[in-house]
Amino acid sequence: MRDNPISPTIDFDADGVQHGYLRLPYSRNDSAWGSIQIPITQVKNGSGPCALLTGGNHGDEYEGPLALVELAADLIAQDVSGTVIIIPFMNHPAFMAGTRVSPIDDLNMNRTFPGRPDGTPTQKIADYFQRTLLPMADVVLDFHSGGRTLDFIPFAACHALDDPEQQLRCRAARDAFNAPFSIEMREIDALGMYDDAVEMQGKTFVTTEIGGGGTATPYTTDIARKGVRNLLIHAGILQGDLILAPSRMLSQDDDGCFHFTNHNGLVDFSVTLGQTVAKGDLIARIWNPHHVGVPPRSFYALMDGVLTARHHPGLVQSGDCIAVLATELTT
Repeated sequence: MRDNPISPTIDFDADGVQHGYLRLPYSRNDSAWGSIQIPITQVKNGSGPCALLTGGNHGDEYEGPLALVELAADLIAQDVSGTVIIIPFMNHPAFMAGTRVSPIDDLNMNRTFPGRPDGTPTQKIADYFQRTLLPMADVVLDFHSGGRTLDFIPFAACHALDDPEQQLRCRAARDAFNAPFSIEMREIDALGMYDDAVEMQGKTFVTTEIGGGGTATPYTTDIARKGVRNLLIHAGILQGDLILAPSRMLSQDDDGCFHFTNHNGLVDFSVTLGQTVAKGDLIARIWNPHHVGVPPRSFYALMDGVLTARHHPGLVQSGDCIAVLATELTT
């Protein structure tokens, strides 16, 4: 396989704090010998576990990048046992454009793995993570939120895995992150996801969905800041006590949790995020935007559960996922 053209401006073997870039050559109309520069920070102090922390996998999600730029500015080598690699803007072109997918090649980073070293820019970035960064890591945290088109309750998540030992590691790391909600998540479209690439290498993996609407709030950003430090303490990389609060445990173990519409229109929700509904309860009505005096189409829950996500824009299109439910677990 060809070598990836990305070159780091930091030395992954060196101790101390290093700020630099992952430099990807990118020849374009306005810069024949230009490059895409993805900011990276490494904080290393001797041997020990390695944590790879990423945000901006999608470019319109902000809690993770906010937590990670602050961590990169504040973390010092003396406080670390092992290595912390921080990449706040994983898909830098998408982040700078404020879009879910890259404006350069129209690819979704989180559906592009394992990538290609000779592919488009997004594919090259994915390949570099797949073959260079992930093998270094013991624990991986990838921040997500709803972006411009979804709202979520704030949760940390792991996935159901075939390896029971890895499953336990991921659950423990998710619980240490300690978001207000903790979920064992089913993906609607797992093919090509970073999550799967990480888990296939046997790593401890935690992901999140924190807020949405294409913005961040003090509440959701504080969840991200606390969570990443908790995770580093749990991994033995930072010292200190975990800051823990009650977390509601949820599970998505059935395709019925995803609710799609077959209609276009103005969406009128009847329930709010975090609210419990029963199968058959009204979730939303969809009004026809082309006519008045026409009754709306009603949209009902397919299962009992907690509303964990909802479509954010006021207009929906046929095929949109407008609501996601999860089952609350009791202990």
